[in-house]
Amino acid sequence: MTADLTHRRTAVSALFFVPGLTISSWVTRTPDVRDMLGASTAQMGLILFGLSIGSMTGILCSGALVARWGTRPVIAVGTTTLAAAAALIGIGAAAGSGTGVALGLGLFGLGMGGGEVALNVEGTEVERLLGRSTMPAMHGFFSLGTVIGAIGGMALTAIAFPVLVHLAVVTLVGLATLATVIRYIPPGVGRRNDAETREAGAVRAAVWKDSTLLLIGCVILALAMAEGTANDWLPLVMVDGHGFDAALGSAVYAVFAAAMTLGRFTGGRFVDRFGRAAALGGSAITGAAGLALVIFVDNQAVAAAAAILWGLGASLGFPVALSAAGASGDNAAARVALAATVGYVAFLVGPPSLGYLGEQYGLRGALLPVLILVVAAVFATPAARSPRAVREVASARR
Repeated sequence: MTADLTHRRTAVSALFFVPGLTISSWVTRTPDVRDMLGASTAQMGLILFGLSIGSMTGILCSGALVARWGTRPVIAVGTTTLAAAAALIGIGAAAGSGTGVALGLGLFGLGMGGGEVALNVEGTEVERLLGRSTMPAMHGFFSLGTVIGAIGGMALTAIAFPVLVHLAVVTLVGLATLATVIRYIPPGVGRRNDAETREAGAVRAAVWKDSTLLLIGCVILALAMAEGTANDWLPLVMVDGHGFDAALGSAVYAVFAAAMTLGRFTGGRFVDRFGRAAALGGSAITGAAGLALVIFVDNQAVAAAAAILWGLGASLGFPVALSAAGASGDNAAARVALAATVGYVAFLVGPPSLGYLGEQYGLRGALLPVLILVVAAVFATPAARSPRAVREVASARR
């Protein structure tokens, strides 16, 4: 492996770290922000809708922007936007403005939705050049960012540190990281000329008809929904649903984030030994068990332990399913782009809608649709078997 490729892999990992740090810093302060705004659960769901609007815009624009400019400028603009959004969220909270917080979340979604899709395209190219699976570990740096952000947020929540100052520091860390590593991302990756753009459009239309890819997309949707729900709601679920104080609610989220990180940094061996389908099936079963315990068992110790199962279950879903999507047939780039879009839609758009259910049924009850999706995903995971494994199974049956 050349020094340039080593630096490039490190840069991608660092750029995955930034959104993890930023989103967990925001999530751990959601109880404080909710109190500063005087918002109900339904109102918080409406505020989080700003994240949905921004993320959808970023996701829908990202493919065309990467085709026109390449991954490097899209990553740079996306990371800058999401880092700056953290400070804007803090300003809105300090001013008691739900509109300001929603605007900040909209910019955060715009930066993350656009930048992260481009970052996955870059990560897939690095993985191809290395010739071995590295996507789980690169996504592991996102989870590592959530752990560090969650621990910091928990500590700062406990001492009533100002939300605005906290999020402003997160903004500076994100911008400094970007300035340090962006030079290692080469220009031109993902850029297409007009003829290639037309061909890519035809390919995207074709892969939407692939039943195997659509089943993998269902797995991604469910497990990304499980991960995104925890990122948006887990501290409030612990506070409102299980009676934790704000600091302990943040601590449970830190436990969840640590479990995600552990699963992503160690799950590669499981994938190599048992295959993608088994890894995804085990992830879905484990995540469903954690969600069920949080929903149905009214016990703080059980809820805290269940967060570990929830985190381990969600950890491999997105990166392993992306690899499975790329290996499911021809035109791997188009397949990865489609799968990443499905995942980020679920990750960023689905969880805010739970606020409305939470107002009617409580936040624990609002998790029930997520549990149903994850259980359903268990039955779709065989689609992630490699083409070679599918052929071997077919031969054995004959």
